[in-house]
Amino acid sequence: MTVYNLGSINLDHIYQLDHLPDAGETLAADGLVSMLGGKGANQSIALARAGGSVHHIGAVGEAGLALLPVFEAAGVATDRIARLPGAQGHAIVMVDEKSGENQIILMPGSNLEITAAQLDEALAAAQPGDWALAQNETNLVDSWLRRAAEKGLKICYSAAPFVPDITAGLLEITDLLIVNEGEAAALCAHQNCTAEELGLTHLIITRGAAGADYIGSYGQFSLPAPKVKPVDTTGAGDTFLGYVLAGLDRGLDVRAAMELAIKASALMVTRHGTAEAIPGLAELEAFKA
Repeated sequence: MTVYNLGSINLDHIYQLDHLPDAGETLAADGLVSMLGGKGANQSIALARAGGSVHHIGAVGEAGLALLPVFEAAGVATDRIARLPGAQGHAIVMVDEKSGENQIILMPGSNLEITAAQLDEALAAAQPGDWALAQNETNLVDSWLRRAAEKGLKICYSAAPFVPDITAGLLEITDLLIVNEGEAAALCAHQNCTAEELGLTHLIITRGAAGADYIGSYGQFSLPAPKVKPVDTTGAGDTFLGYVLAGLDRGLDVRAAMELAIKASALMVTRHGTAEAIPGLAELEAFKA
């Protein structure tokens, strides 16, 4: 099967800092690197490196053309990525060198220029049983997921950045919802219910260094994360999602897919960077050993 991912493509500018700034504080960075990022791009890269078949649906501006070879080297199909004039979507990522925690500012740019025609082309190639994936960093998310569900695709939704009304409106068609613990708490508060009462087929709540929880048709369970020393947590959740979805697509059960994804995320946070730092299956086997 194939995953069709409507997702953001950003040029990430990653600044290494002694600490994350307080309001009104000016800091000198200790380092800067620029590379491919964006939740959608990260998830597509993770899917491909985890052994999945993935087509990315998105758009790049002039400054983003140099990012496309990174997709291609990972094995992501780029034929549905529009090449546009104008501003490239980008992010300012500030990373605390001591803890690995981050703060991120997004400029959507080309990520809001995706067209309905791109969705039509993707759906024309998709088959019932394939997966449709989206986050909240592009336009047309609601339209994409609803049309994909109507065609018989399974729906995986990464509800970030979290928008309560949008997320709540898509719950009825979502087969797999993956959110972090803050997003899960906000969704439950918005719906005035517990996570169990959301009634999702599969709900996965990521908890960073504490691991992840599952609630759904296979019951409820929690999985711990390996103990590692993080240097940069940017993209860890996207790595987790890509490995979970690729695992399910390859026939793993939910627990096995999550166990693999947790290890992939743990390895990823020991490295600097975003898309380029996502490990492949061979690296993960060595890390497990």
